[in-house]
Amino acid sequence: MVVTGASSGIGLAGATALARGGDEVVLLGRDPGRLQAAVEAVREASGRTPAAYRADFAVLDEVREVGRRVADEHELIHVLVNNAGQLARARHRTVDGFDLGVQVNHLGGFLLANLLVDRLRAAATPEEPARIVTTGSLAEAWGTLDVNRPGRLQLSRWLGYGAGKQANLLFTVEAARRWTAYDIVATCFFPGLVRSGFGGRSPLWALAKLVPMAFRGVEEGAETLLWLANDPAALVPGGYFAWRRPFAATGRSTSPERARRLWDASLTAVGLS
Repeated sequence: MVVTGASSGIGLAGATALARGGDEVVLLGRDPGRLQAAVEAVREASGRTPAAYRADFAVLDEVREVGRRVADEHELIHVLVNNAGQLARARHRTVDGFDLGVQVNHLGGFLLANLLVDRLRAAATPEEPARIVTTGSLAEAWGTLDVNRPGRLQLSRWLGYGAGKQANLLFTVEAARRWTAYDIVATCFFPGLVRSGFGGRSPLWALAKLVPMAFRGVEEGAETLLWLANDPAALVPGGYFAWRRPFAATGRSTSPERARRLWDASLTAVGLS
């Protein structure tokens, strides 16, 4: 089970729970110190030391390198948890020339999934499909995503985050169309409002956290992730879930036509077309 964004928040909570349940987890994270702490937490929970790889999704060359390493060192991948995300600075370009938030929340994970799809196919069977589980958000509703130019600069950090989360759902829709025939089931989920380090620099997010009943702990936020990674009832290609139940999304985030256009534009953006 490959988990991105695994060094904190629901990624770490999910990876720890998966390892505790007997799954072999592979951790991907950006910060070396937090990633090492995550390795120690998983080892303490499971008695086994997980493989761990550092990569910053704001640098596509790092995603390419980590994708190559993971594929070289793991012949079979049964589950890819596409969880890496960030409430990024507004109007900031990455070294690749794309909006920082959209690259971290969408293009990096899109590239990694395509680099690992052969390992997912190798693990998949009709009886036990491989799975791609992507972390979504209610922010998809206000996403200002240009599906023909997904990397264009966004006007604010929240619009950029919404664009990336809209892209996550559209990725799930198109991955289901393309890869279900290979026994790979792609799903997406909204974890709810989670009390974690996410959005730590946002005054709006800090204000929202003053309403404690609105937020869940990271273990609760990871519950649907764990269900999607393991439960046969969760094998719904293209499904979007919250609290282990189907969850509604806007038409812009579930349009098959927009999903196809975004996929093609994203292939070009990450150099795979």
